[in-house]
Amino acid sequence: MGWTFASFFIILISIIASIYQVKTLNLFNTNTSLNNTNNNNTAITNSPVHTNMSAPRAIRQAFLAIEKSEGMGARVRRSIGTLKLRNFSPFLMLDHFTIGKDAGFPDHPHRGQETITYLLSGGVDHEDFAGHKGTIGPGDLQFMTAGRGIMHAEMPHNNPDGSPNVGIQLWVDLPKKLKMCEPRYRDLRAEEIPIASADNGRATIKVISGKSHGIDSVKDLAYTPVWILDITLKPGGRINQILPIGWNAFAYTLEGTTTINKKRIPQFHNVEFVQEGDSVQASNESEEESRFLIIAGQPLDQQVVQYGPFVLNSAEDVNQAIIDFQSHSNGFERARGWQSEIGKRML
Repeated sequence: MGWTFASFFIILISIIASIYQVKTLNLFNTNTSLNNTNNNNTAITNSPVHTNMSAPRAIRQAFLAIEKSEGMGARVRRSIGTLKLRNFSPFLMLDHFTIGKDAGFPDHPHRGQETITYLLSGGVDHEDFAGHKGTIGPGDLQFMTAGRGIMHAEMPHNNPDGSPNVGIQLWVDLPKKLKMCEPRYRDLRAEEIPIASADNGRATIKVISGKSHGIDSVKDLAYTPVWILDITLKPGGRINQILPIGWNAFAYTLEGTTTINKKRIPQFHNVEFVQEGDSVQASNESEEESRFLIIAGQPLDQQVVQYGPFVLNSAEDVNQAIIDFQSHSNGFERARGWQSEIGKRML
């Protein structure tokens, strides 16, 4: 999401010199480098070491995700990928989307990143030129690796009761060594996600990826190491969530108001944490349940050059991606003449 096929052709006539470049190392002062990879293109990382005493992370900033139009008929609240928080390595974009009837994201390309879509309500269909197809419902996720090139469509359902399709989509950068890997796709069903509990049941954690209170998630969901935790706190509930040392991390409030480091964080706000420390402390001091995401990822010591749906490491690489897509080569061979069936709903 976050990109339409029609919009893509608009950027093709733009001047390449306008490509936005940012070096994440300089912005966020991280010296974390990518570890080696194995023959299966799976990133190998060392397990972070924690002490028995946790050190809470401080808040660098907290801000409201402003709602805007996106795609064809969609509304999104984008927090990462804005002037407030851009290329927070390895994170490129975070959208909280709402898609109603006769809207969607028809056929469009990607190269160089992974997308993680977490559906909160409704239904979304996926189809790509590699033959992958899938439908996710409430609580399900889809993990898509664009790698050297993918063309796909993401189309929401027209729900019988007229309700919109609501979810979260996260764009994650791929390590330079994996930018040209083969594309892949997989679903993670809600029933596959383990659930942890804390504070005598007043804190419930869906461990989508990573670890919480002794509960481990399903493995090998994405190449770039990322933790995703969906946390619900009952009134008076508290949680101390341990995070990998040195990783970048943020929280996003889905429902209610959550208190983090004694600061009240209302709904639809993103909280960026500093790297120092190994935990996030949160509580619910309101009279209603609060729900928020904690997401952490291993920073990548590499330059980010993003031009629409293409995320590479240099302007030359981005220019080559545009040429490859136009000429149906170097990963985009299957784009020639391809049309998704689900994308035809918009015709």
